[in-house]
Amino acid sequence: EVQLVESGGGLVQPGGSLRLSCAASGFTFSIYAMSWLRQAPGKELVWISSIDGDSGATYYADSVEGRATISRDDAKNTLDLHLGSLRTDDTGMYYCAKSRYSRFRGVSTAISDTDGSRGQGTQVTVSP
Repeated sequence: EVQLVESGGGLVQPGGSLRLSCAASGFTFSIYAMSWLRQAPGKELVWISSIDGDSGATYYADSVEGRATISRDDAKNTLDLHLGSLRTDDTGMYYCAKSRYSRFRGVSTAISDTDGSRGQGTQVTVSP
């Protein structure tokens, strides 16, 4: 059974930074692309970032480009997201998600390519 457990969220002032983590189990972590998704209150789920399962190539949404770093540790089965220069519109529940594929296939399929496996999420609130 796929299990994903996110942690690291919290209340942060604008301009601050956070490191989100996801512990994965129940599947061969190293071969799958992994993603971070965000859902703000009353809004749809959006894609934030992905990392390939083989090359480790990384991809970012325009909204976080230059402020975010996604990384994975295949020995520990963990996925991280460091997000800096936080803005109020970064507020939301952050989820890590497993892809059906080993590689990111593009923004248009970023969410649909995840196989529905998602943790409980970790809340990030950016507020003065």
